[in-house]
Amino acid sequence: MGPANKSQLSPSTFWLMGIPGLEHLHVWIGIPFCSMYIVAVMGNVTILAVVRAERSLHEPMFLFLCMLSVTDLVLSTSTLPRMLCLFWMGAHDFAFDACLTQMFFIHSFTAMESGFFLAMAIDRYVAICDPLRHAIILTHNRIAQMGVAVVLRGVGFFTPHPILLKQLPYCRSRIIAHTYCEFMAVVKLACVDTGATKRYSLSVASVIGSCDGFFIALSYVLILRAVFRLPSREASLKALGTCGSHVCVILVFYSTAVFTFLTHRFGHNVAPQVHIFIANMYLLVPPFLNPIVYGIRTKKIREYVVSFLRIKVSDVSKVICRENDNIGRKTDK
Repeated sequence: MGPANKSQLSPSTFWLMGIPGLEHLHVWIGIPFCSMYIVAVMGNVTILAVVRAERSLHEPMFLFLCMLSVTDLVLSTSTLPRMLCLFWMGAHDFAFDACLTQMFFIHSFTAMESGFFLAMAIDRYVAICDPLRHAIILTHNRIAQMGVAVVLRGVGFFTPHPILLKQLPYCRSRIIAHTYCEFMAVVKLACVDTGATKRYSLSVASVIGSCDGFFIALSYVLILRAVFRLPSREASLKALGTCGSHVCVILVFYSTAVFTFLTHRFGHNVAPQVHIFIANMYLLVPPFLNPIVYGIRTKKIREYVVSFLRIKVSDVSKVICRENDNIGRKTDK
């Protein structure tokens, strides 16, 4: 049972409800969520390890991919373990400061994810539309500057969120009808007018999302125009296959994010469980899909992983054969 709706000016804890109406399915819902988290962690860690080990992969595309992998790891790890504790162990109580910290990581790293999608779209545009100047335009120094700019934008725009919420009095229920500490779900619990705070959050999210989405779409339109002009049909199909998989991942991220945004703004009649489930998807699915689409489908990374596994299997086979020979010699004696 949840806590009573007592007046509380400075709550020490909030009470996460989970997915309203689906509490009896929390254990089962946690299974696919946990599976996706494991794949996301293993896939993103593998990408980071491969790019670090193989110097030939120290190119703009793979450096941006590493930045995206770090973002995915932080985003999923700041959400999933706590969510699984809620689903499987009934850990509903969540400390107020921990809630604000989780909120900061979720919103700032979501903005970073969007920024790195844009950076990768720019890289693909330069690589396909101006390949001779690709290395000149996207130097390591410029890549680092772009990465820092994306991080500073995410931190700068979303640092005010926990600060603003920290100043508000909470004299209503401390029950958060969600699986994690989302800004809009928490701000509804304040007992003062929070119109300006809500407008700031929605404005920041809409500006970042719309600007990034516009320039990503523009980049891929220009890429497609260049691809259709390639003389080789095989090269065109290969480029289309690569761009198509990238666009699918980006569409999953932005479509779920836009649905969540519009639900907060207009969708008051949307069922809470639908809204919360979609909100979870836009935090879980991109970290799960990114290593598959950008990693496994990338030839250089796939070849390195396969060769590494072959070497390890060969080493294990040699050790087993050596042990069998030693056992055979001892038996002969």
